[in-house]
Amino acid sequence: MTTVTSPASSTLSLVRALGLLAATAIVVGDVIGTGVFLKARVMTCNVGTPGLVIVVWVVGGLLSLAGALTYAELSVLMPQAGGEYVFVREAYGRLWGFLYGWTRFFVASTGGMAGLAAGFAIFLNVVTDGAMQARPILLPVVASAAIVIVTLINCAAVQVGGRIASAVAALKVGIVAGVGVGAFLLARGDWLHFGLSAADAACADVPAAARGGIAGFGAAMMGAMWSYNGWNEVTYVAGEVKDPQRNLPRAIIGGLGIIATLYIVANVAYFYVLTPVAIADVPLSSAVATEVVMRFLGPRSAGVMAAALAMAVFGSLQIVTLVSARIPYAMACDGVFFSRMARLSPRTRVPVAALFVQAVWAVILVFSGSYDVLTDYAIFAVLIFVALSTASVFVFRRRIPDAPRAYRTVGYPVVPIVFLLVATWLIVNTFVATPGRALAGVGLMLAGLPFYWYWSSRLRA
Repeated sequence: MTTVTSPASSTLSLVRALGLLAATAIVVGDVIGTGVFLKARVMTCNVGTPGLVIVVWVVGGLLSLAGALTYAELSVLMPQAGGEYVFVREAYGRLWGFLYGWTRFFVASTGGMAGLAAGFAIFLNVVTDGAMQARPILLPVVASAAIVIVTLINCAAVQVGGRIASAVAALKVGIVAGVGVGAFLLARGDWLHFGLSAADAACADVPAAARGGIAGFGAAMMGAMWSYNGWNEVTYVAGEVKDPQRNLPRAIIGGLGIIATLYIVANVAYFYVLTPVAIADVPLSSAVATEVVMRFLGPRSAGVMAAALAMAVFGSLQIVTLVSARIPYAMACDGVFFSRMARLSPRTRVPVAALFVQAVWAVILVFSGSYDVLTDYAIFAVLIFVALSTASVFVFRRRIPDAPRAYRTVGYPVVPIVFLLVATWLIVNTFVATPGRALAGVGLMLAGLPFYWYWSSRLRA
């Protein structure tokens, strides 16, 4: 089994400074973004009734839990920097590991950072009553500044990033819980809303093919899975988690349990306050959560909610920036990426070079305006790699059956098989529904091959 170590110095290595609280906070803070506030509208259009929307959130949570249970075993087996990159590399070889890391660094992770930074700028514009719209260049400038700021923050010792992640997670839990509890206690709602349908809603920007039936349920599931996305990313910093055999499974599973509970409570609160038609017809420029909050705090609360969303998105950006830099670091340590990115700061022992290169590319994506398209394309390739990572548990059980495993997947082999079946269905459904995007995603992944051959030739030389 390959061990990832920095070639920059024989005495420098990552520091295991993240405890259980910090690791759990990374899961919670990474996952809770804008999805729980924004996706209810589209999901209501997809499936039509409050009951089915809640079912989608429950199924999405259970599916994510199935993946989490599997990843927990993988993370204690290989608690190294890079997480999924390590799982894919060890199970299927260096080439597949590189293609995963390439897709993550050049498209998925940095594109996600660019999208979060742009979202932060947009919410900040709402807070300032549209002051930045007068000069459109300000939006990408503010977004780029946010990327630079979180990168500088994450150049500090990893325990500092862990403490910030803990504060971010507490803030996000407070916002989601506050919306839900406030709706039940302060708003005038009606449980009869759960017996109504959104069949007569206009559902702007939701194609007819994604409304109702299996296709609608599948589209809603993609929305839910996007909102749950990120629970796996704590594995990227597995090399910096204290007592990983104990803390990683607890962080992944416990964090996901907190998130699923909050998501379900929040969506029940939405339908308690608003009818399905009202939710489905929420303006594209608004969030369902904002509409609900205005019902019990008044119209002026829209700015407060926008500020809360801006802080939540900024927090997600800080965590995503922190964890994602560990993938190019691990690749560089393997000799299949820019060698400078394997260097650790002598003072803080974090991969500063990887953080800065990652930030530069994310800023380029911000100004190019291409991040939304690229991440839409990349999600197909990312789904494939998530499935491959999950399937690696079978590879390792067969290849190294006697390796010490402090945690074994609960419900093995049924749990990982269920996750793989649903992931495969989502992959096939994506390919059938949007073949152009799916093929573009594969193309972006394969575009890394020339670079792999170049770095591999240097390793052989």
